[in-house]
Amino acid sequence: MVERVSVTQKEVSLSDDEFIVSKTDLKGKLTYINRTFMRISGFPEAELLGFPHNVIRHPDMPRGVFKLMWDTLRDGNEFFGYVKNRCKDGGHYWVFANITIDYGLDNKPLGYYSVRRKPTPRALDHIIPIYREMLAIEAGSSGKNAVEASLQFFRDELARNDTDYLDMMMKIENGELG
Repeated sequence: MVERVSVTQKEVSLSDDEFIVSKTDLKGKLTYINRTFMRISGFPEAELLGFPHNVIRHPDMPRGVFKLMWDTLRDGNEFFGYVKNRCKDGGHYWVFANITIDYGLDNKPLGYYSVRRKPTPRALDHIIPIYREMLAIEAGSSGKNAVEASLQFFRDELARNDTDYLDMMMKIENGELG
């Protein structure tokens, strides 16, 4: 079992040409990880494979973002988003994630495939305040209401920018929203 440690302010960064790759089964348990994933997170393969992907979840990530991710994937769409993950030593790293459904030859879902890369600094400047507000909303509410209230704030942010989720993520990453 993976031991939880206190989070620190230590940040680890991917280089511009690195990608973190992983696969999970339909329940989110890791079935494949690349060496970059292990190096950046600090976890050895034995502490990741077979465990839920959320073993690296950082407490600074709003639950509403993960609900949006799962809803998007359940609708059969790919997900793009910014995620702050926890390292084994309590540090963290940010990624711009693309998650898709992994289909078998029979066209039935087998699990999920994710490729993550280094986000641009300007993208984080834009997304971090949104995530902080979502976390504050979640802290001020309880149960499912917390996640729904957080997600509603995010939807309102989309409407304020006259965009949808995917378009907003692409505009943030490309520096077109600010």
